[in-house]
Amino acid sequence: MAGKDGEMSFWDHLEALRGTLFHSVAAVGIASLLFLFIPKELFKAVLWPTQQDFILYKWLGLPFGMSLVNIDVSAQFFVHLKVSILCGLVIAFPYIVYEIWKFISPALYKHEKKAVRGGFVLSSFLFYLGVAVGYFVVLPVCLMFFMNYTVSDEIANTISLGSYMSLFVSMVFLIGLLFEFPTVILVLSSMGVVSRDMLKSYRKYAFVVVLLLSALITPSDPFSMFVLAVPLYGLYEFSILICREKKEEEDAEIEEEEQA
Repeated sequence: MAGKDGEMSFWDHLEALRGTLFHSVAAVGIASLLFLFIPKELFKAVLWPTQQDFILYKWLGLPFGMSLVNIDVSAQFFVHLKVSILCGLVIAFPYIVYEIWKFISPALYKHEKKAVRGGFVLSSFLFYLGVAVGYFVVLPVCLMFFMNYTVSDEIANTISLGSYMSLFVSMVFLIGLLFEFPTVILVLSSMGVVSRDMLKSYRKYAFVVVLLLSALITPSDPFSMFVLAVPLYGLYEFSILICREKKEEEDAEIEEEEQA
């Protein structure tokens, strides 16, 4: 395996992977337990976008608010459990990234280690940025669209807790994962898989993909799509900026490491 002082057997790799998975799951479990013991504080934050004092509604000057109902006898318990695990995953994300870095770093060349290390540092920032964009911008915009849309004045919108949580997870956690795109590009560029010119040539296709993703995640109304499409396409342009072209000295470094 490249980038290592000594070769590892298949069982050594399997043992290292097992340790990575165990430590990651343990970190998520510990963080999730903390949220299980503070349900009121946890759901005060989770349900804040449904309240009229939410920061975006106050900033826009819109009198918006909604109430939720529970129609399943066990829903509140399982929703609390799922949200605790989700929040535990969010909190433990940097540690999971660190564990992944420890697992793959022995297989990398020196120049790749430097780039990938920077990518993993960047990944935590981008993930939390995506979570913030989803929570403070995209989710409340979608809620306003859904609650103000009606096919008849005779039909009142009564939103269940489970329905809201499904939207919350897709808007917040999924957008956080989508914001990891520049990290993936940085890692792939350090390995010579993608280049800056390649990304530039695919700009028009990237724009179409961004619109499709925005349509799938949001209610597909033009305003909601625009709110999500702008930062997603901005991430693509940012990926072009951080994507490095392979230099001649890197080729020489690879040859030296292969010969060592």
